[in-house]
Amino acid sequence: MKNLVLPVAVLSLGLASFSFYQQPPAPVAETISSSDPNTTDEVPQDHKLVIYQLMTRLFGNKTAVNKHYGTLQENGVGKFNDINTTALQAIKKMGVSHVWFTGVLEHATMTNYTKDGITLDDADVVKGRAGSPYAVKDYYDVDPDLAVNVKNRMQEFEALVKRTHDNDMKVLIDFIPNHVARTYKSDAHPAGVADLGEKDDKTKAFAPNNNFYYLPGKSFVVPAGYNPLGPLTGPKEDKKFQEVPAKATGNDVFSEAPKVDDWFETIKLNYGVDYQNGRAKHFSPTPDTWLKMRDILIFWTRKDVDGFRCDMAEMVPVEFWAWVIPELKKIKPDLIFIGEAYDAKTYKMYIEQGHFDYLYDKVGLYDGLRRLMRGEGTTEDITKVWSEESRGFASHMLRFLENHDEQRIASKDFAGNPRAAIPAMTVSATLATGPIMLYFGQHVGEPAHGAEGFSSEDGRTTIFDYWGVPEHQKWMNGGKFDGGKLSDEQKQLHSFYTRLLTLTSQSDAIRRGKFYELQDANNLDQQYNQRQLYTFVRYTDKQKLLIVANFSPDKTYKPTLRIPPNVLQLMGLSPTQFYTYTDLLNQAPTVQALNLTLAPQSAYIFEIKAK
Repeated sequence: MKNLVLPVAVLSLGLASFSFYQQPPAPVAETISSSDPNTTDEVPQDHKLVIYQLMTRLFGNKTAVNKHYGTLQENGVGKFNDINTTALQAIKKMGVSHVWFTGVLEHATMTNYTKDGITLDDADVVKGRAGSPYAVKDYYDVDPDLAVNVKNRMQEFEALVKRTHDNDMKVLIDFIPNHVARTYKSDAHPAGVADLGEKDDKTKAFAPNNNFYYLPGKSFVVPAGYNPLGPLTGPKEDKKFQEVPAKATGNDVFSEAPKVDDWFETIKLNYGVDYQNGRAKHFSPTPDTWLKMRDILIFWTRKDVDGFRCDMAEMVPVEFWAWVIPELKKIKPDLIFIGEAYDAKTYKMYIEQGHFDYLYDKVGLYDGLRRLMRGEGTTEDITKVWSEESRGFASHMLRFLENHDEQRIASKDFAGNPRAAIPAMTVSATLATGPIMLYFGQHVGEPAHGAEGFSSEDGRTTIFDYWGVPEHQKWMNGGKFDGGKLSDEQKQLHSFYTRLLTLTSQSDAIRRGKFYELQDANNLDQQYNQRQLYTFVRYTDKQKLLIVANFSPDKTYKPTLRIPPNVLQLMGLSPTQFYTYTDLLNQAPTVQALNLTLAPQSAYIFEIKAK
């Protein structure tokens, strides 16, 4: 956590940069349109959600033992009740509008809750001591780990929803539609609801109204290389998990013997697609799985949840989403659906046809920024995202630098330094009018050190094991959530995220403004390294912003930035007027010129006003 001192904007007060304002008027704004390679004709929509993702099991855990493969009793576990008003207010102060409580649904686990009437899972088909939150065991229940009183676990979740709303934030939870745990059995479903698979014809590999896919005449085989708890022994661990007939595995493996690196702990749900016969579609009459999934979504919507992050949305047919999302919005029109998506070629289809509000921008902006942060890419990756990959629907793309699936920025596997996030997070938050997401611990430089258990030392914070997250615990400070145990460098990093996200949530230009890239306008300046510097404007009739990022880990640049007269006109500004520039992000003094000193790994958001 050393050497984390953040740069402060250093600006020259010289007036030389104003020379370009004396040029004659440019062509009228109407000439700048989709034919201009520096902008798009997308009409911005204000979708600037600020989402804070927290792993519910880990967030409130104050225990710091962190024993390899430790039990709940040894390593501790966070509860719904730990996310109290103090915690929620601390999250709210960062500019957050929505909290994604990850891992709420009951899932397979090696922890024994038989005394509470919950069946014990078989370690041969559970990943990690705590289990994967994405191997759902009961769609109608919540994880007993998260309750102080297991019998009252649903009431404790409902109280968290109300508490979050009382603190003026909305609630998102996971919806895992593609697969369930091999031990799935709902004991909490409403009366009269048939459980998944209960009425399946198991003699058929595929039937439109079966909930699962079967391999008739074959028994499931536990992957030979799977060792559930390493040197320890898990419950029922004997390589003899019984499943007859075997069911297809969650990552579309139609074999009774999935490999150890498959999602072997899960079974694939059948939405009426016959994968083994040319992916033939059987969507009429409406498949039973569609109806069951709709009813599950209705159940949680009536718990006053405000939206769903839909796991592996592209593994479920778009026709299902096209049907179910409008059905849910009849009940709650402002319900939010976020799709985990990785195929850029299908983005537009899942937004327009599938009715998703937002999709992950992982393979585009995240991957491009990751390369930049690691010194492996250029800012051309950013240009490609807005000009090609998400052109026309950027306001529907969720941007982030960390989540539960990705490596921590501060880990040696990613950037090794949380400062690398300063330019990247600024671009992520301000490039368009879509939502931005922050993962718990990111804002204090959590590096995810250590091998927790099933989750090896891979730069990620485990979702499979019981664990205390050390740098996050310093911010939590025993439940005060005041950052009292953070280093000075961590406090500066947290302050950066707070300033950025608060500005993002409040700025008119960022929330609903148009966009124009200034790379071409500045590429002749010898001090403007177009591969490592990125500059653009965001503007509305009420506010004009200039955003500058330096991705270099070690180089300071001193360009004289140029905003061409035609762009000034487009922004509603006069090319002959003098302007002042106030760096809102770094809260620096107002200056009267764009002679800049851009420190390594720095970012600046200047508000432009007439002098």
